Amino acid sequence: QVQLVESGGGLVQAGGSLRLSCAASGRTSSSYAMGWWGQAPGKEREFVAGISVSGSSTSYADSVKGRFTISRDNAKNTVYLQMSSLNPEDPAVYYCAASRQILGAPTTAFKYDYWGQGTQVTVSS
Repeated sequence: QVQLVESGGGLVQAGGSLRLSCAASGRTSSSYAMGWWGQAPGKEREFVAGISVSGSSTSYADSVKGRFTISRDNAKNTVYLQMSSLNPEDPAVYYCAASRQILGAPTTAFKYDYWGQGTQVTVSS
């Protein structure tokens, strides 16, 4: 069992930056591929970024490439999402997720086994 707790959300002006954190607990939490998913009001949850177990492989949604960076610190069992150039069209709630996938990081929701509760990001225009 893996528990995920997101933090770092808040209010930011358009063009600003935020860093989200996801703390994972559980004996083997560092053995999971990790992902960040976002959900805008009235829309389905969508893939934002993913990172492999080792951190050597990352993937991003086209909408965030060049603006967001995912990273992980396995010694701290923590995954980060550095977000810059935020705009009001970016997702409002961000969820951290863990996957048992061994290679790479999945971009489909059903391949993730554990989910956090989400953290709210509000971008003012």
